[in-house]
Amino acid sequence: MNTIEALLSVALSAAPWLLLGLFVAGLIKAFLSEQMLTRWLGGTGLGSILRASIIGMPLPLCSCGAIPTAMALHRGGAGRGPTTAFLISTPGVGADSIFLTSALLGPLMALLRVLGALVTAIVTGLLVSFTKERAVAAPEASCGGCCGSHDTHDHQSGATHDAPDTLLGRLLAGLRYAFSELLDDFSVWIFAGLLLAGVLMAWVSPDALAGLSGGPLALALMALVGIPLYVCAAAATPIAAGLLLAGITPGMALVFLLAGPITSLATLAVFRRELGTAALAIYMGSIFVVTVALGALVDAVLAHVGIDPVSQAGQVQALLPSGIEWAALAVLGFFALRPLRRRIVGF
Repeated sequence: MNTIEALLSVALSAAPWLLLGLFVAGLIKAFLSEQMLTRWLGGTGLGSILRASIIGMPLPLCSCGAIPTAMALHRGGAGRGPTTAFLISTPGVGADSIFLTSALLGPLMALLRVLGALVTAIVTGLLVSFTKERAVAAPEASCGGCCGSHDTHDHQSGATHDAPDTLLGRLLAGLRYAFSELLDDFSVWIFAGLLLAGVLMAWVSPDALAGLSGGPLALALMALVGIPLYVCAAAATPIAAGLLLAGITPGMALVFLLAGPITSLATLAVFRRELGTAALAIYMGSIFVVTVALGALVDAVLAHVGIDPVSQAGQVQALLPSGIEWAALAVLGFFALRPLRRRIVGF
């Protein structure tokens, strides 16, 4: 019962913000096409890397879903640096995960997550930009099935099935994507993350993990766990919240929030095939070093100023009445149940 109560508490806190995040993701999907991305991200310099890092953040794409879009941008003229920065910032943070992080870990952790993903994308993009271009064939950039059953075209940032021309049509198509394909991609992982968070909150004493957390070794271990792990940005959030409440340091939570969503085995394989072994080595090494350094910096600064992110999360969760939380959870549950959703609304 303790686990169920903790699971329900986390789910109710997250539901309204996740619902808002999905709505924003639908708007972005509706009005930001891949042609616009290609035009903005063309080039190889620092400006292109900065634009790729910033533009990629709100896009509603997971690690595997970002692969085909990033590779299409690279073959369309974007340099190695901007392509790498886009491939990091896009899955590292999304509109849905930003709202979810604010609700479960507090506004400060949400800001640190955004800044951390931005720094990781810029630094890694700059380092990869110094590697040499190589000629490659043009195989399809498959996500290897790790994002569900949708084909590659479905995940590209500007792709829609019918490409409606009217404003209302594009808006409806974007919202339909957010509340069907995007939600289907991570709904199972969200539930798993919520369940794990509930178990951690109910059964793990803060003192049990507090003694094992903190310090360079713990931060490095968290990065080594997160880099090969595939977990989308939204699903990583309740896991990090559970770990934080169970006793790990905010820096360790940040390392997991950055390293986990940014990479996956499919991302590493496609990255090596497209940009080469040297670029892959720099890519992985930079993500490891930058995330660990950011985690250590966050722990040091928060310990010095005495800020507790967990208390901030509690203040955010208290903003909404329970009725809104239950209604949002019911709406999310309806759209997450694919057979019921398809029977009633047709998608």
